[in-house]
Amino acid sequence: MTDTAPALRITSLTKSYAGVSALDGVDLVVRPGTVHCVLGENGAGKSTLCHAVGGSLVPDSGTLNLYGQEYAPRRPADALAAGVALVHQHFSLVATLTVEQNLRLLRLPGLTDRLARVRDEYGLDVQLDAVVGELPVAARQQVEIVKALLRQPRLLLLDEPTGVLGPAETDALLATCRRIAETGGAVVLVTHKLGEAVRAGDEATVLRGGRVAGGGPLAELGTRHLVPMMIGRAADTLDASLAGAVGLAEPAAAAGREAPRGGEVALRLTDITVRRSDGTHALDGVDLDVARGEIVGIAGVEGNGQSELMAVLGGSLAPAGGSVVLGGRDVTRDGPAVRTRAGLGVVPEDRHHEGCVPELSVAENLHLGHLGRFRRWGVLLDRAALARATADAVAEHGIRAAGPAAPMASLSGGNQQKVVLARELALDPLVALAAAQPTRGLDIGAVDAVHTRIREAAARGAGVLLVSAELDELLALSDRVLVAYRGRLLGPVDPRDANARERMGELMLGATPVEAVP
Repeated sequence: MTDTAPALRITSLTKSYAGVSALDGVDLVVRPGTVHCVLGENGAGKSTLCHAVGGSLVPDSGTLNLYGQEYAPRRPADALAAGVALVHQHFSLVATLTVEQNLRLLRLPGLTDRLARVRDEYGLDVQLDAVVGELPVAARQQVEIVKALLRQPRLLLLDEPTGVLGPAETDALLATCRRIAETGGAVVLVTHKLGEAVRAGDEATVLRGGRVAGGGPLAELGTRHLVPMMIGRAADTLDASLAGAVGLAEPAAAAGREAPRGGEVALRLTDITVRRSDGTHALDGVDLDVARGEIVGIAGVEGNGQSELMAVLGGSLAPAGGSVVLGGRDVTRDGPAVRTRAGLGVVPEDRHHEGCVPELSVAENLHLGHLGRFRRWGVLLDRAALARATADAVAEHGIRAAGPAAPMASLSGGNQQKVVLARELALDPLVALAAAQPTRGLDIGAVDAVHTRIREAAARGAGVLLVSAELDELLALSDRVLVAYRGRLLGPVDPRDANARERMGELMLGATPVEAVP
């Protein structure tokens, strides 16, 4: 540490929405040349703090100081001019444009030289001619980070950046954070993963209910002290699957229950083929059965067909060949609404753009597709009944919102995810659930709740297809795990096998002969 002015000093920062306090007298100091982690549960105020520093919202009271100078941004342009860059949870890219076209919208001089500097200094490269809307979520995240670094910021804020990244991409991002700090910059890293914080961070501040619950040097705190600050209970109360999912421990590879054998098929994919615009196969003759009561996990490096598989299941992408059968009914040519009524719940990987309508209320999002249940005389919406049903779901799933009428956009990313999952699990009947990255961006307690509800859905007889970048999550929840590799599904891998993790890693890298699912 040095005696120089802090890169960022926050004093008594306060912000409320509709009478609900998001930040309540928050103090925080970020030192130059450090990675400062901000930790906390969903709704703890982490994103609100980032937006206040990034200029996209004005606090009610309190002061900001940047490198010894008063700092009071009133819009994002003010923050950028001061050398502050914020990478949001939700992307700000134009999906129909290429990566290069998106970068040129920044109107930065010497773009080619700047890109070369980002590549050389941070090891980050992007595919300039790729259309953003066709990129996997992790690749879009990388474009957002490159956008921020092109401005050569003095302070970089990353709001839940690893939520959409796989293990290798996460390692690369954390290494980038360290390189920025080592060159004298300052990084504020918002993350739910305690293991990531300890690996990459120098200091931490824990927010709980909009207030500072504690913090300090991470070398002194360690994860065992951070957990009680975040959730109010000791670290040793976490089960193995939850501890692994949040990066606190290495859980044993065991699903913890006997896998169903020979049961009725809930979901069947036969010879599913999807071709990309360049003629290559995103999915190459995929066959897959998911039995009622079974949890089938899908692992793999992002970009190996997982996104296309989920799009085919949800009905937003028509396959070039093959069939989708749900509970004995062929739904290959049916749209999303018909599949939902038939009992298929879908949790997409991009909850913000595909899983919800941010402009609608929490109540409307929770009951999308089923608002007819709350009609009176076939015309009027019984908002009192809708509010009661929403209040029950909010309480059951621990959703933090100002009320049923609160806009979905006002919720934190994790609470948006809870709404999407609650809606899909409430389907009656629920024949099958296809969930992609269901715990992405969730805090420790919420991950625990999601794991419980996925197990409960299977126990009720639904077939569950779980796509996740978290190997520990797949090993803890799945009855069997398949690996997506170049448009095919390899395996299966038995989570109870002592070498399951190593086997999955080999298949993810294509290091063993192709072994297609029977």
